[in-house]
Amino acid sequence: MEDVIDRAPAETHSASPALTELLAVAAEQRDPDEVEIIRRAAELAVQAHHGQTRASGEPYVEHAFAVAQILARLRLDHETIAAAMLHDVVEDTPITLADIEDQFGVGVKTLVDGVTKMDVIGEFGELGEKGKKERAQAESLRKMLLAMAEDVRVVLIKLADRVHNMRTLKALPAERQRAIARETLDIFAPLANRLGIWQAKWELEDLSFRYLYPDQYQQIARFLAERREDRERYVDEFVQLLSDKLTAAGIAAEITGRPKHIFSIWKKMQRKNIDFSQVFDVLGMRVLVNDVKDCYGALGIVHGDWAYVSGEFDDYIATPKENDYQSIHTAIVGPEGKTVEVQIRTHEMHQQSELGIAAHWRYKETSKRDAGYDEKIKWLRQLLEWKDEVADADEFVDQFKSAVFEDRVYVFTPMGNIIDLAAGATPLDAAYHIHTEVGHRCRGAKINGHIVPLTYKLKTGEQVEILTVKTGTPSRDWLNPDLGYLVTSRARSKVQSWFRQQDYDSNVTAGRGTLDRELKRVGLADTNLLKLAQALKYPKADDFYAAIGRGELKVAHIVHAAQGLVEPPAAAVAEEITTRAPRRDESSAAIQIDGVGNLLTQVAKCCKPLPGDPIVGYITHGRGVTIHRRDCANVLRYSTDEAQDRLVQVEWGRKAAATYPVDIQIIAYDRHGLLRDITALLSNEKINVIAVNTRSDKREHIARMTLTLEISDLGTLSRVLSRINQLPNVTEVRRQTH
Repeated sequence: MEDVIDRAPAETHSASPALTELLAVAAEQRDPDEVEIIRRAAELAVQAHHGQTRASGEPYVEHAFAVAQILARLRLDHETIAAAMLHDVVEDTPITLADIEDQFGVGVKTLVDGVTKMDVIGEFGELGEKGKKERAQAESLRKMLLAMAEDVRVVLIKLADRVHNMRTLKALPAERQRAIARETLDIFAPLANRLGIWQAKWELEDLSFRYLYPDQYQQIARFLAERREDRERYVDEFVQLLSDKLTAAGIAAEITGRPKHIFSIWKKMQRKNIDFSQVFDVLGMRVLVNDVKDCYGALGIVHGDWAYVSGEFDDYIATPKENDYQSIHTAIVGPEGKTVEVQIRTHEMHQQSELGIAAHWRYKETSKRDAGYDEKIKWLRQLLEWKDEVADADEFVDQFKSAVFEDRVYVFTPMGNIIDLAAGATPLDAAYHIHTEVGHRCRGAKINGHIVPLTYKLKTGEQVEILTVKTGTPSRDWLNPDLGYLVTSRARSKVQSWFRQQDYDSNVTAGRGTLDRELKRVGLADTNLLKLAQALKYPKADDFYAAIGRGELKVAHIVHAAQGLVEPPAAAVAEEITTRAPRRDESSAAIQIDGVGNLLTQVAKCCKPLPGDPIVGYITHGRGVTIHRRDCANVLRYSTDEAQDRLVQVEWGRKAAATYPVDIQIIAYDRHGLLRDITALLSNEKINVIAVNTRSDKREHIARMTLTLEISDLGTLSRVLSRINQLPNVTEVRRQTH
């Protein structure tokens, strides 16, 4: 819903340019009776919004006309266009849903009601309390998904409403602009992409980018403007050249220059860490042909006459994107040595790419929906299942964003069915995609006939066969993100749901064991568990353990909370710092020292603290300040003798050093290749090993290893320890702090 300003003097809108254009577009593709309904809806909108203005000062009804016009260009039916013009009248004017039903029928009334209910999506931006904000956002998303599953036209109206609001965002205060732009980029643009409505997607992304990152937006816009005249000349000449070649080959084609929108240029620069000059598809051509055979014929001519750029070819006809997008993309070195991206598709594919799910809506035969439409509705209903499976509102929002943002990978079952998963998905993700029970009973997988681990990363085009047992249950290890078993939000929520349904006592026992093991691993075994539970909003420790056992709390989140609760080993450590001098601005320093000037710092070799560990400084003779963990045995000794005056308050700076040395201890049943496997794992994790000490007990066949690793933070340490613990024969791995 758009902000409505006080009523202004009466104006007439009978000659509104927006309304005139809207009726002209509507008349091109609809029956006279349908156009008459649209015209009557316009009259009611003028009457209902009489005197209302927007923040920009323009009459509010112009917004309603603009939204309807966007939908008319998407070729939506007359009911949708009529509802678009009336989408705010129930909330902002005396007009009721009964009035709308009397004048326009139950179809228009239902759509208006759906859009009105969805207006709550903006309300979370007004709430101050974080918990309420998260719950409101989650509920808003659920309402939107429900509206989409019942009648996707409701969300198409909402998308059009957001497009026009973004076009006119300039009139709002800067803080409000950024809030709306962030919501648009996080929720509405990805939805437009997932529904395949490219027109709305690129405009929402560009407009959001303009308000969230104005400097980067203007920089890329300047680059594009500086080259526009040369680019247009080059495009015209290349279009004519390619057209002649295709005509000579007997391929009828429509060729146009393809605009590249600013946000996608910036994303590519960020993703590939390149500058503007290395973006190959700023110059782009779109080739539209009659059938798929001509697509590949045109591709042969393009690749036959010009060298193609390695790594820039994608065939989305053979393997469509998750939003049903189909096209061939390739980059070539064209005339004058300039790199050009060429997109080749049929006219039907082009209509699908522009209109997405809107192209599947038959406004004359609304009871008939094709397979593409039904697949979208199936996806939406799957998202709705999270309402019962995800306990935490914040987690639901994160999972929703993940579901619409992820790149995709496409694999095949042995029966030839295609499975659409997020990039990086594993065979276990595929098992849960097939069926919940298949996931629960999964114990192995084959890729193209070869056994692979359940943590294997799937690649597009592979055949996946799931190996199951007759009766089986999920493993708690599957919920540990450091182990890499599950990537997709849907599979993770299925496992979490299973553990939530299990016996409370068993979850308490399992959770306590998991917590003790993890805190011991990272050197936080002395943490007060009751305080830790309360810090994470669990009044009772058993409820806290049960949540861990059910997989509702992530280990990394628990470790982060525990870092701030580790108390010094003696009260004297806390007592010797009674005053805090004003802090100098050292935001770029690795360690900040209170009350003193710029001193040399070094990490203590006895306890080797990591960023996030509670720390204290000890002033040495000639070597600056040595940084210890607060629970280090040496700190206790300093605090009880005359050296306590040398203890100073320190804390980690915003930009800590890249890595710190950390000792870890590994106990394992000795076997051939154990050290090799450990070092290979650390190499894959890009962890540098600076010292190794290993001893083997030949009688008991036990190997004890101490490794010194270069680690950046506690989160990285937790992940590495979890991975090592999964190696065969390893019985214990933990951080060594003394």
